[in-house]
Amino acid sequence: MSEVLQPNVAPPQFTKMPDDMFNQLRNFIYSRTGIFFADNKKYLLESRVGRRLTALGLKSFREYFVTLMNGTGAAEMPLLVNAITINETFFFRNEPQFDALERILVPELIEKKRATGSNKIRIWSAASSTGEEPYTIALIIKEKLQPRYPTVRFEVVGTDINTQVLDVARRGVYKEYSIRNVPRNYMTKYFSQNGDKFILNDDVRRSVDFRQLNLFDKDAMRVMRDFDVVFAANVLIYFDFNSKQAVVSSIYNSLNKGGYFFVGYSETLYGLSQAFKPVHYDKAIAYRKE
Repeated sequence: MSEVLQPNVAPPQFTKMPDDMFNQLRNFIYSRTGIFFADNKKYLLESRVGRRLTALGLKSFREYFVTLMNGTGAAEMPLLVNAITINETFFFRNEPQFDALERILVPELIEKKRATGSNKIRIWSAASSTGEEPYTIALIIKEKLQPRYPTVRFEVVGTDINTQVLDVARRGVYKEYSIRNVPRNYMTKYFSQNGDKFILNDDVRRSVDFRQLNLFDKDAMRVMRDFDVVFAANVLIYFDFNSKQAVVSSIYNSLNKGGYFFVGYSETLYGLSQAFKPVHYDKAIAYRKE
């Protein structure tokens, strides 16, 4: 549960983050998450960690760092991760990718699997945030793919390092910003409205398995196996080159042979990995595991 300041109570004031403290904090965060704050992002780290100082009533970043390093650090770490990760998304955000998934990738994958006697398609939203991406995939499955392939078992998994956004995802309650691109027929069929809130129906919510996961944690990533499609939009931007390579390598291992990997439009695997073959679709690129 996040802390809420009492009304009419001024938040504690803290000193600016010294350069040596910035280096210690960013190295600590990097070693545990792979998230890297470049020198020009000091102001961002200072602002976001400052929220935790305010919540804990601390007056300096050194006090906070001591807290992280002592016995209470394990409990504080998820709250720090929640503070430093930015989560902005909405339904049907990368529509050309979803169009390629529906029209080309899934039919191709099903055809290949039938030859081996398999009837399961597994799709992973690796940076699911508040759930709009995996729920979009679930909606497409229910509305378009399942009627076309009634004997195929579809599984959708959503993961994020941020526990706070996963709580939001599991509730499936959204504001107008999140649902603004949802087609009208989907809204009528799969959402109910209560004031300014739009509530996803239980059937869709139950069709996505949400889990907390640090993509930089190699041990945790070893259990993420046998996926046919992985979406990881706008997550590589958090990492430096080395941690990007580590995450991409782990995702490669998570995919079945012939599986596909989508990244954000501003991201690329060029220079990171030669293990994937880029496949171009209309306004979208997927990377196929050969």
